[in-house]
Amino acid sequence: MTRKNIIIIGAAGRDFHNFNTSYRDNESYNVVAFTAAQIPDIDGRKYTGELAGKLYPEGIPIYSESDLPDLIRKYRVDECIFSYSDIPYQKVMSVSAVVNAAGSNFVLLGPAATMIRSNKPVIAVGAVRTGCGKSQTSRRVIELLMKKGLKVVAIRHPMPYGNLIEQKVQRFAELDDLAKNHCTVEEMEEYEPHLVRGNVIYAGVDYEAILREAENDPGGCDIILWDGGNNDFPFCKPDLMITVTDPHRAGHELKYYPGEVTLRLADVVVINKIDSASPESIQIVRESIEAVNPSATVIDAASPIRVDNPGLIRGKRVLAVEDGPTLTHGEMKIGAGVVAARKFGASALVDPRPFIVGRLAETFKLYPGIGTLLPAMGYGEQQLRDLETTINNSDCDSVLIATPIDLKRIISINKPATRVYYDLQEIGKPDLTQVLDEFLSKNNIPTPAGADL
Repeated sequence: MTRKNIIIIGAAGRDFHNFNTSYRDNESYNVVAFTAAQIPDIDGRKYTGELAGKLYPEGIPIYSESDLPDLIRKYRVDECIFSYSDIPYQKVMSVSAVVNAAGSNFVLLGPAATMIRSNKPVIAVGAVRTGCGKSQTSRRVIELLMKKGLKVVAIRHPMPYGNLIEQKVQRFAELDDLAKNHCTVEEMEEYEPHLVRGNVIYAGVDYEAILREAENDPGGCDIILWDGGNNDFPFCKPDLMITVTDPHRAGHELKYYPGEVTLRLADVVVINKIDSASPESIQIVRESIEAVNPSATVIDAASPIRVDNPGLIRGKRVLAVEDGPTLTHGEMKIGAGVVAARKFGASALVDPRPFIVGRLAETFKLYPGIGTLLPAMGYGEQQLRDLETTINNSDCDSVLIATPIDLKRIISINKPATRVYYDLQEIGKPDLTQVLDEFLSKNNIPTPAGADL
């Protein structure tokens, strides 16, 4: 039997998962390469033989996506599997045109081919774009379940940017685990908020292995919480799917892949940030939900801002440092730092662009729409040092750290700085408490005696 030659087009995450679930031991296919985009410095590696399985003892090379047409012709590729997320439909079809013009079929794998079933109840939190508020929603769900005495183990969408063998299965139970696993800023931003709340979180490369270890976590596991990344749909088949939307980017919920998939899959849709969005934008999101998923339960929510020291904002020229992916491929123009600057009366937002150094200049060149915000890029040590130098070079009175972690813990900032925090706050009914009570009842999940019911 002739095996079909395929390339998996990815960004170090969904691509590996699609390979593991659909192609690793599939003798009908020959995966000749992965391609990489979105994330710096993830091409030039190999998906190693230890991870790739018996059909690929030498591993599979990872090339830049810019090499795609040449690779298709060189290896006479039959199919290219598009496997990364938070992409406008125009970009998806542009890549499809490149693939088709080079002579290959363009393929999108769906949930049935890629979702793994768990022996525990699974609640999944996803979103229609990066930066909608998935993480704060996940934290809120976990907090409510923990109040009921349930043991929740979180599994995070992959961010394997380092040694893939070492990252096959990662368990984070305390802050020291972040350093032990050589986590990037982007990883720390997702893991640390769980850890400080006493939660265990898993991530890595092989999600079949990750799920099985999470189900049997030494601390116990009653429920798996899938904490999604970008706007991807879950790797684990959910029993309850919660999708977060963002009226600051109203209309995007129907224009980005696979965000619309997560919206259509949702049992519950959260309209977040309604405290800072316009009524017109909120209405656009409501109409989108009604158009594609009218049976979903809709929860209104706010993202209230709090800061450690408002005195470092009022009347000051401030530099707002925001979550990196939210500003880059998430395309957000307003983050928690900007909201805090407005709320607490900053005199001006300082433009970081005259002060950027090193690889941060590449980020602004690739994403010119970032504007007067500074993305906390830290995929590698050099980016982290460039971030530190840029902050310290900036002509500002103070720095607003609006990232999910305290940057002062990992870089040296020579200016007054204050943290900006944001949590999910449901408004009115229905709310997540009601949704979770119904979920627990429907699935016959008992809560320990004496728990908050």
